[in-house]
Amino acid sequence: MSARIIAIANQKGGPGKTTVTMQLAAGFALRGQKVMVIDTDPQGSATQWGASSDDGSFPASVVSLSAVPDKVHREIKKFVSDYDVILIDCPPSVASPATQSALLIAELALLPVRPSPTDLWALKEIVKLIETARTVNDELLAAVVVNQWQPNTLLSTDALDALQELGLPVMQSRLHQRQAYQQCAVLGTAVYGLGKAAKLAIEEVESLVIEVGKLLGEDLKPVKNPWKQWPLVVKETTQ
Repeated sequence: MSARIIAIANQKGGPGKTTVTMQLAAGFALRGQKVMVIDTDPQGSATQWGASSDDGSFPASVVSLSAVPDKVHREIKKFVSDYDVILIDCPPSVASPATQSALLIAELALLPVRPSPTDLWALKEIVKLIETARTVNDELLAAVVVNQWQPNTLLSTDALDALQELGLPVMQSRLHQRQAYQQCAVLGTAVYGLGKAAKLAIEEVESLVIEVGKLLGEDLKPVKNPWKQWPLVVKETTQ
């Protein structure tokens, strides 16, 4: 076994790095894969998320490496033979040694972005860092994940046009702006744990998991009624 390593990174806070990280972790785990989340952000959002579940049901190991930001790529090597997937939640800074270190070992970098001008401006810096990392890690793939998407708005349409100009592929799967994602962080779960009422959010995450799998060369299948495979945390959620 040798883990597939995915770094989730961006220049600024707020685009949903931890949301994307934890939802992907749940989606891979739901397919029987052994998953680890590496939290390199000093704020510890992924660590708090994983610890927030009342019954400890979040299906991925969450380990903080924020204390050794420049040694992330070395520390992760200790885990690659024990896991199928390792997701690295990077801090909101391209200048952070943790982000730079993560990109040295990652096979794929996912760059969450909201459809807003400030997010698009910040994304340019992480694109530069990806290019620098490729001088060492020449097989590093990278793709943009649109988060907090609001369809049928001029801002979102303009944002997509601007993203195409950055020269990185943009994932077809998008996470919409939904309360379900905010609930997950509070409850220490993923959208699957919110039950059938979160069906739209679950469909978005499922689509993203499958598309990420394709980037890694894996043919992942949709999970039928995935909320039934998960211990329910609450019965209802707001779409």
